Amino acid sequence: MVELLLRTTPMARDALHLTYSHVFLDEFQDTTQVQYDLLETIFKGSNTVLTAVGDNKQQIMRWAMAMEDPFRAFESGFAARRVPLFHNYRSSPELVRIQATLAKAIDEEAPPPVSKAQGTVRTDSCVIWNFTSPQREANHLASFIAAEMKTHRLRPRDIALIVRQRPEDYTSKLETAFGSNILLRNEAERLGNGPVALQELLAEEVSEVVLSLLRLAMTGRAGRYWTDCLQTLAMLRGIPIDDDRRQGSLAGELDRFVVKLASNNRELVRARSKARGLIDHLVNFAGRQRLIARYPAYGQGAWLDKILDAAAFHLSRSSVGADSWQVALDAFEGANYIPLMTIHKSKGLEYHTVIFIGLDDSAWWGTVTLIER
Repeated sequence: MVELLLRTTPMARDALHLTYSHVFLDEFQDTTQVQYDLLETIFKGSNTVLTAVGDNKQQIMRWAMAMEDPFRAFESGFAARRVPLFHNYRSSPELVRIQATLAKAIDEEAPPPVSKAQGTVRTDSCVIWNFTSPQREANHLASFIAAEMKTHRLRPRDIALIVRQRPEDYTSKLETAFGSNILLRNEAERLGNGPVALQELLAEEVSEVVLSLLRLAMTGRAGRYWTDCLQTLAMLRGIPIDDDRRQGSLAGELDRFVVKLASNNRELVRARSKARGLIDHLVNFAGRQRLIARYPAYGQGAWLDKILDAAAFHLSRSSVGADSWQVALDAFEGANYIPLMTIHKSKGLEYHTVIFIGLDDSAWWGTVTLIER
């Protein structure tokens, strides 16, 4: 319908051309024919500069009618020039060589990548282990992780364990092998029987705002959180970094807020209702409507309130057994736990060491078990 309206209304197309001099098309490999037709209807023949970025080897939406090769259509339809990006700034040279081998298996024409990162691991940067039983796998992981943390002086959250699905099927065997020296947390867990998983909660922008304000008010040596909070509040309120007067006024407002917050909340919030009240207070200070305007997903349905409910559940649970706000907030973030999460939700996160568990066929097509061959 949108494509039809724009195709038959030149004035609307002209308005879009005047509004957007440049258009950036991300994840272009997953473009559907309907989306591509809309793009052509609006911008073909205009002076608007279009840039499409993506990688056919990363196509994940073919099941949803994504085009087989939208880049070839884009080259033809818009007389576009293809510019291969060779440089990889995130992976060490050893990992890039492995990635290049996999890329060639998927696409014979894939250009060879070039690593721009320095290697930090002297031993093998990537290995495949095969085990004859789940228990042997768990025991080996426990020994390996303990050695990694000692050798490289890693924190628990510098390591991640990744599974395809149902991580709860792995926790008991792993926890038995890890013992009390290595703490594991299932971050795919649904909080309070709601729709929000722990790993989703920790990645939400509103969670970061709430946590930073609590860290600033309730813990010592929180200087970096003061900077984070000030920058976030300035962004939400549209205050430029070079507006010294408004920046100074906001800094004073932040200082007064956190002093009062700390004074009124010396006791930990172990009741879920009190935790939700505290979180609402923090969100109102940051500006609920400002958060919705900045992050449109929070304006869709009741998603924001579901996130806040999950945060309240998790904060109250983290406070149980804690003897200080520092301990409770560390538990909230999982500072002393190695995260166990699913592949889907780990996208975009970075760790020193990533371990994939359960690469056998049953983990991908049926009941999940630890590697067993």
